[in-house]
Amino acid sequence: MISYAPFWETLKRKGVTTYTLREKHNISPSTFTRMKKNKYLSMRTIEDFCKILNCRLEDIAEYIED
Repeated sequence: MISYAPFWETLKRKGVTTYTLREKHNISPSTFTRMKKNKYLSMRTIEDFCKILNCRLEDIAEYIED
């Protein structure tokens, strides 16, 4: 299973809000809903988050064995 728990920690650490990501970077609210439920995101979306937050892939997602 892919977990997006690191993403939420990265947001806190960098002082960025989902509001800022939605308004300034046009990230869809449904993207955050999918992340909260650990649902699939495209690599393009993950890459966008890495660019916006200036972070690495492991700062966005992690693999957790079922």
